[in-house]
Amino acid sequence: MPEPIQSIDFSILDWIQSEIRNGPLDWIVPKITSLGNAGLIWIVLALTCVAVKKWRKCGLTMSAALLTGLLVGNVLIKLLAARDRPCWIAPPDVMLIAVPKDYSFPSCHTLSGFAASVSMLCYSRRAGIPAVILAAMIALSRLYLYVHFPSDVLVGFLLGTGIALTAFLLMRRYLWDRMEQRFPNLLLHDA
Repeated sequence: MPEPIQSIDFSILDWIQSEIRNGPLDWIVPKITSLGNAGLIWIVLALTCVAVKKWRKCGLTMSAALLTGLLVGNVLIKLLAARDRPCWIAPPDVMLIAVPKDYSFPSCHTLSGFAASVSMLCYSRRAGIPAVILAAMIALSRLYLYVHFPSDVLVGFLLGTGIALTAFLLMRRYLWDRMEQRFPNLLLHDA
């Protein structure tokens, strides 16, 4: 990352450490971030949706968005950018979680959270809004824990949201009608 961006990133992280960090948050934030580990909560949610006929389109869209996010974020961008994590460059006095071993950019906790939650939001506000709030909490936890720069989280948010919207639009335009014609009992109309 260019030096000015990294300088701004560190100033935000240092502000969080000096002004927001406290005992109760030190206890809860690692638990929040663990919900996003390996995208597991989002994978389980997507598979649960796939299993329920009323939510199947939503679950398939979430699954497509999560898989795309994995390939784009973890496999492609993260390896090409090879950005060190803030905790590698300037370790805080106390780490609240184990120091991650993979690169920092983009935040894939954030990318997967927004890929899944925005996909869900496309089908249901009632279910999607709490999912987006959870994704945001997980994203912010990455800053609090000093394992991602704000720019990592911002790009993860933008990629995840863009992938979710693209998956929703492409599946709605090119896939659902064809699937309903071939497999009329497989899908139900939008949840």
